Amino acid sequence: MTQSETPIAAPAEQSGEKKLSRIQQRNRTRIMEAALDVFSAHGFRGATLDQIAKAAGLSKPNLLYYFDGKEAIHVMLLNRLMETWLNPLQELDPNGDPLEEVMGYIHRKVQMSREFPRESRLFANEILQGAPRMKPHLESGLKPLVDEKTALLRQWMDEGKLAAVDPRHLLYSIWATTQHYADFEVQIDVLSPSDEDPFEGADAYLDTLFRKLLTP
Repeated sequence: MTQSETPIAAPAEQSGEKKLSRIQQRNRTRIMEAALDVFSAHGFRGATLDQIAKAAGLSKPNLLYYFDGKEAIHVMLLNRLMETWLNPLQELDPNGDPLEEVMGYIHRKVQMSREFPRESRLFANEILQGAPRMKPHLESGLKPLVDEKTALLRQWMDEGKLAAVDPRHLLYSIWATTQHYADFEVQIDVLSPSDEDPFEGADAYLDTLFRKLLTP
């Protein structure tokens, strides 16, 4: 395994970090924010430490004081992203109203596309490159969660509480339709009327679409 293929570490595998001063914390935050901009725009392969340092307003040697290299920054961003990304799916409540639980999940995914477009593109770029750093986490974290929630969706469908569709492909469709608004943000902005909020339109449209699909 090459350095560029170092897998993302599960949270329990991450080593503890020494306490940073306020200035060090501020600089580290600047680096992470700058790296998120650069990686989401150029992907891992296209991004450089020089670009990240320039965006952060720091020298490259200063950046390397905080991180060992581009790989270390990218892996930390992915670790933070995965926790945020999985939360809405984890929150599907087996004791809630099935249709409202699914619709709430969809609305939260649209909200995340609005709030975290860079994170969505970071994730998409990693997947498009074959997930060399994230694949172990997809296998150990995401897949068991999806297996659990598709079983719950299937149970609701078998009980007649949701229309019967393939639950796994239902999740794929939700991801595709909600994350599109972040991953293709530039295209959405160009094509949408200037006086309309595309995310409000997406929220309303996807509510109608999936309610019609899933109402038994």
